[in-house]
Amino acid sequence: MRKLQSQGVHHITLVGADRQTSIDFWEGVLGMPFVFEQPNLDAGDESHLYFDPGDGRLITIFTKEERKPDPRRTPTEPGCVHHIAFAVSKATFDQAVDRLDQRGIRHSGVKDRGFMDSIYFNDPLGLTIELAAYRFEPPAGFTHADVLLEAHKLRVGRGDYNIAQIHLADAIESLTERSRESLSSDRAPRNPY
Repeated sequence: MRKLQSQGVHHITLVGADRQTSIDFWEGVLGMPFVFEQPNLDAGDESHLYFDPGDGRLITIFTKEERKPDPRRTPTEPGCVHHIAFAVSKATFDQAVDRLDQRGIRHSGVKDRGFMDSIYFNDPLGLTIELAAYRFEPPAGFTHADVLLEAHKLRVGRGDYNIAQIHLADAIESLTERSRESLSSDRAPRNPY
């Protein structure tokens, strides 16, 4: 039996309330350009709004003018979406608390995740949104997922509870060493001082 190999998220579609609520949140709060709109081709009484989250992929929202925002927390039972996380730069992340506070948006405050920093808040319909900023840059030719996989292996091998900065640094060193040739026969660290 063969797999249906994924090559990334194409888009995520959410059920929204009215059109303006979606535009105000996704573009007005999160800065995602509103790039496309057409009728929902499966339900002609709804509109289908498309927003660019920053990587050229899409977040889309089904809207209907008769639906009103309900800020109660969306369901979190099995099969439901718990939250959606969006990558932001460190510079943007460092402004998140102030910018959310200025808008009166309740949030979790900064959460230390070991390999990244996070902050959580709800959209106008009760869906939890996470803004996440990695604490590392992968070496050239590698992705964040490559570094996390390598750091996971190191963490588990050492019996550590969660990924920490040491695992990330060692993973980056390991990936770099394996992917870059050197004229040195021994690449062990030296003490030149």
